[in-house]
Amino acid sequence: MTAARILLLLVGLGFGWFGISALFELPPTDLASVAIWFAGGILLHDAVFAPVCAAFGLTARHLLPPTWWAVTACGAICSVALVLIALPVLDRRNAMPSNPTVLDRNYPVGLTVALTLVWSLVVIAYAVANRSVQRPARNQERGIRTPRQAKTGP
Repeated sequence: MTAARILLLLVGLGFGWFGISALFELPPTDLASVAIWFAGGILLHDAVFAPVCAAFGLTARHLLPPTWWAVTACGAICSVALVLIALPVLDRRNAMPSNPTVLDRNYPVGLTVALTLVWSLVVIAYAVANRSVQRPARNQERGIRTPRQAKTGP
């Protein structure tokens, strides 16, 4: 395990150095633009996105039963990622009519299908997890011992 961590650390440092060395080749005006976008992204995350996510998370914890929390959080994270990736192509007003290959698909329908798939998987994951939690309880009611109980005794 330690060797894998060291390998991952070295790979991460190599990619980090590659990214930093690519920045050294940029002219000063581009570096200023990168710095502004980087700082803006951090501020947007810390001032807007993180508090909104925390508010949604707290609200969901009060509205949903505890068995739904984990799968709902996973579905929400996937949904946010899909929406953020799709944002640039959802609005077709700035598409180039002279080049139909720029936006050659119906991206809103694709996003809807992807979100439907994610939330269908959330429901399936909840059903599978709920079924596996209920099975030992039913076995105990019937007097059936699980392998773990058989080893430890009554």
